[in-house]
Amino acid sequence: MKAVILVGGKGTRLLPLTCNTPKPMVPVLNRPFMEYVVRHLGEHKVNDIVMAMNYLPQAIESYFGDGGKFAKHIYYCMESSPMDTAGAVKNTERYIDRDAFIVLNGDIFTDLDFTDMLRYHREKKAKVTIALTPVPDPTNYGLIETTPSGRITRFLEKPKPEEVTTDMINAGIYILEPEVLDWIPKDTPWSFERKLFPMLLERGEPVYGYSSDAYWIDIGRPEKYFQLHRDLLTISNLLSSEIQASLGREAARIHPSAKINGPVAIGAGSEIGPGVTLNGPVIIGPGCVIKEGSVLDESLIWQNIQIGVDVNLKKSFIADSCLLNDRSSLEGTILGDHVTIGSGLKLGAGSKVWPGTVVNP
Repeated sequence: MKAVILVGGKGTRLLPLTCNTPKPMVPVLNRPFMEYVVRHLGEHKVNDIVMAMNYLPQAIESYFGDGGKFAKHIYYCMESSPMDTAGAVKNTERYIDRDAFIVLNGDIFTDLDFTDMLRYHREKKAKVTIALTPVPDPTNYGLIETTPSGRITRFLEKPKPEEVTTDMINAGIYILEPEVLDWIPKDTPWSFERKLFPMLLERGEPVYGYSSDAYWIDIGRPEKYFQLHRDLLTISNLLSSEIQASLGREAARIHPSAKINGPVAIGAGSEIGPGVTLNGPVIIGPGCVIKEGSVLDESLIWQNIQIGVDVNLKKSFIADSCLLNDRSSLEGTILGDHVTIGSGLKLGAGSKVWPGTVVNP
């Protein structure tokens, strides 16, 4: 089975982290997010992958190359303009053969059993099988109603609270028979959720929902992006043994007086100074320096970041190569890359600073 991964989105809700880094390449435990997706596909013998790209494609292609270092064959398909979900897959048609193939939104982390989903798809003789997942509040997603046998009877995108009849939503993972592509117009923005799937229902085509208890999270919002880190550090079976082994702190320099509370991951070559306190979950990328007396609380910092003396960082996200000078304080803040924060500056909840900015008191 082949896979098409939709990696063309701009990651608007993660700005300014995604100004210069496409969403599929944001670091998760100091690896690009998309690496986890590629590795999980490989666990189910999906080794031919097509990346449907639009925004900042060079970062993706330069990291994954032809897929050889991951024992995969990876192909790239560039859109000249955004084509929406189904349109983006139609654009990859030349790579699709006669077998069923899987489509994944490029911002979903899951341990879904793709092998079992394919078995279910074939058992039901479905044209399309959609992975379903329960959520507490379906109003931000696409609600899906099914019969007891799993056949889908209704789609409702982002329902109003009074319209909610089920907590099962579209998980952004599909298995499609290749002939489904014939119903997608060429070179036209086209949506799976709003156009193709409802049209298939109207035609009476067999469209099924696959339910499971798999882990599932959409990292498109900062709070969910951080939640994934929290879960990966506390739910042991979500990470492969290889990746778990790479989370050790041996390659970092940690002063004996530093205090580490809760789950923490520290990248290679980083230096944690005397009297520093890390209240996890805290994720520190490679090449960072955190000086004396600073406190990091439930925060995520990328790589090559310099944090001065007595800095307080709480529930914040810091992109690459930022400088936080002495006694600065950030809470609920997101910094793009190459931002400089002046000494003593305080930034509160909701603050966002765009790349390259120098902010002084």
